[in-house]
Amino acid sequence: MTTIDEVALSRIESEHAAGLTSAEILDVFATHEIALSEATLRKYVQLGLLPRSVRVGRKGKHQGSQGIYPVSVVRQVLRIKAMMAQSYTIEQIQREFLFMRSDLQVLEQTLTSIFRKLERVLRERRGEAYAKVMARQVVDARSVSRDLMARLGAIETRLTSRSRLEQAAVS
Repeated sequence: MTTIDEVALSRIESEHAAGLTSAEILDVFATHEIALSEATLRKYVQLGLLPRSVRVGRKGKHQGSQGIYPVSVVRQVLRIKAMMAQSYTIEQIQREFLFMRSDLQVLEQTLTSIFRKLERVLRERRGEAYAKVMARQVVDARSVSRDLMARLGAIETRLTSRSRLEQAAVS
């Protein structure tokens, strides 16, 4: 199975910090020659392996809204595919993903919302003396939040990996 290296994942995450549409997710995988169809993406969402998209309005009159997935979906799909390649069943994968995944997704969405609000306030106050200092602090805080999410995700991965090893030893 082809994968996406860490440098490319980091680039995707920074370029799409606000999230990705389903078409953009499919494009990321197609660019890296990894098979992923719209139907598979939808099935993973239905099974609870991936979060549902959040409807976000488009700028401009009569533009409607579009579904945006958190950028973490790319890593989640890669993890699902890796587990499937290791012969995990959908039920086993669901158990692994539901361990802490939903709490991490809520935290990520909350942090994203907070940073959007901070950026909006800073745009409104860009002429004020302290705005540049505050903008740097927001950038630093966003970096810390990305690091936190990565660390918590890694901890969850290690814990679920350990439980898989322990489960295999019992079997």
